[in-house]
Amino acid sequence: MGLYDRCVLPYLIDFACGLPMVQAQRQKLIPQARGRVLEVGMGTGRNLPFYDRSRISRLVGVDPALQMHRLAQQRSRAAGIEVELMGLSAEQLPTAEASFDTVVCTYTLCTIPDAAQALREMRRVLVPGGKLLFCEHGRAPDENVRRWQDRLQPLWGPLVGGCQLGRDIPGLLDAAGFTATTQAAYLAGPRPMTFHYWGEAQAA
Repeated sequence: MGLYDRCVLPYLIDFACGLPMVQAQRQKLIPQARGRVLEVGMGTGRNLPFYDRSRISRLVGVDPALQMHRLAQQRSRAAGIEVELMGLSAEQLPTAEASFDTVVCTYTLCTIPDAAQALREMRRVLVPGGKLLFCEHGRAPDENVRRWQDRLQPLWGPLVGGCQLGRDIPGLLDAAGFTATTQAAYLAGPRPMTFHYWGEAQAA
């Protein structure tokens, strides 16, 4: 891992993930988490202030980017929430089937190499009737914006840790066996980076 990935990227991602419109998306979603919660792609812990501590009994966070764990631990202490952090990607979760009531996935599917497999794993570890809470940027509905997503991707991906601008979030959820209630809209900012999908999903 180079100097940029170790010392610059964690703070760049933390800044981008803490922008006001992104924080507003988290505030809509995260308080709905309940019971045993798995957060996939915890990153620097930007979701932690929004959990309702009275509704959750356990919080496990997985993220392969070990360089971000220190910031997540700081936010865990500040929020008064104990987090079990694992330095793992989501394609092979080391947990039993039906072991979580809620899975939280925010601004994560864009960077997981095999997002489809990760979603299948999320479905596997959810209890029957459990919910996946998600918020992701992704493929825009407008052709001219999609063209810009494709043009920018070769430069964008290496700069921000492999992030994919144009992933088809509804298609990935459907292919993984989820039925989703999804909202979608552009947030403030450059359109190739800001078309968002968010909502909740259950096993079909």
